Amino acid sequence: MRERFCRPADVGDKPVVYMDGNSLGLLSYAAERAILRAVDQWKTLGVEGWTRADPPWFTLAERLGRRVAPLVGADPEEVIVTNSTTINLHQLLGTLYRASGRRTKVLGDALSFPSDAYAIQSFLRSHGLDPATHYVRVPSRDGLTLHDDDVFAELASEDVALAVLPGVVFTSGQLLDMKRVTRFARDRRVTIGWDLSHSIGAVPHALDEWDADFAFWCSYKYLCAGPGAVGGLYLNRRHLGQAPAIAGWFSSRKDVQFDMSHELVPAPDAGAMQVGTPHVLSMAPLDGALDVILEAGIERLRAKSLRLTRYLMELADAELAPHGFTVGTPREDDRRGGHVALLHDDATRISKAMRAAGVIPDFRPPRIIRLAPVGLYTRFEDCFEAVERIKAIMETRAYERLSSDREVVS
Repeated sequence: MRERFCRPADVGDKPVVYMDGNSLGLLSYAAERAILRAVDQWKTLGVEGWTRADPPWFTLAERLGRRVAPLVGADPEEVIVTNSTTINLHQLLGTLYRASGRRTKVLGDALSFPSDAYAIQSFLRSHGLDPATHYVRVPSRDGLTLHDDDVFAELASEDVALAVLPGVVFTSGQLLDMKRVTRFARDRRVTIGWDLSHSIGAVPHALDEWDADFAFWCSYKYLCAGPGAVGGLYLNRRHLGQAPAIAGWFSSRKDVQFDMSHELVPAPDAGAMQVGTPHVLSMAPLDGALDVILEAGIERLRAKSLRLTRYLMELADAELAPHGFTVGTPREDDRRGGHVALLHDDATRISKAMRAAGVIPDFRPPRIIRLAPVGLYTRFEDCFEAVERIKAIMETRAYERLSSDREVVS
């Protein structure tokens, strides 16, 4: 599989060791071919590409939903590839949030990706509710992980109407017990949804089996669909058939969409959650990337990922702990996603020195360096080389020559 992916240019005489797959997956040749095919069909077919392209653009979102569905454990009609991650969260909140009696609050978590927090707060404000009182969060005891007891305690509140939680905590790489949490929420009549951005493509899911209400994700991380690629969402079949909160032309039932009626007939499946016209050139690479991912199989990818991250942690314990590093990721396989968080008080300068040395990490302030080996293209040798280069940076104190000013990194 590794040979099916393009690799970043070398840094000087050093081959790049790419460890940032949890921010942006590498380009596969299959994804590249899919992009070029879409461009060629635009060139040769023009507007007729909506019906005559291969695959037709008019139903591309539904096609991709069917292909992604096995990765989240859902039936095809419950999944659609559309919009951006944050727009999908707004769509799902607006469509599914129902205040009832005391149940008026939305539950998030103290470690959520900022855009989720922004979306929830703006959603509440748009409904005349004060986020200070209606947005509650599962606390973090250590600033890195969420404790099961705290999750369950917040979900047990009689004030919570809807919860949005991360499948994998983006900082530490902690994998939540989505099955237990979902069933606990459902038993307490809390609408429960998951942000799968840091887990889809790296961790198997069983959303239907768990009976989750909804989920949403991006496709540019482990799905390798490219920068800013189109997002996706899951809507449990019990919610299908209702009008979307944010309606648009592509929310329509396909057979009446071109009737041009001013009265929306929503699609009977998750396609109703679409808003605008599909971004064909941004969706094409996902189609190609899925060829490789589905061939590899999510269970095999998960097994490889666990071995890679375990090896990284063992190397960090042996080689980097003497230099002030600690591992912030849970050690247990069933509590770990696809990346490893290394903690160091001088993480800003060290991450810059790593890039200069040809190791591409991900930095999260103030002290987290995330390393994400991807089963599709990362070797155990890459993990070893990455740690050796970090060790050399520490031994030579090369990072001390760099500015501690934060810079924009992925």
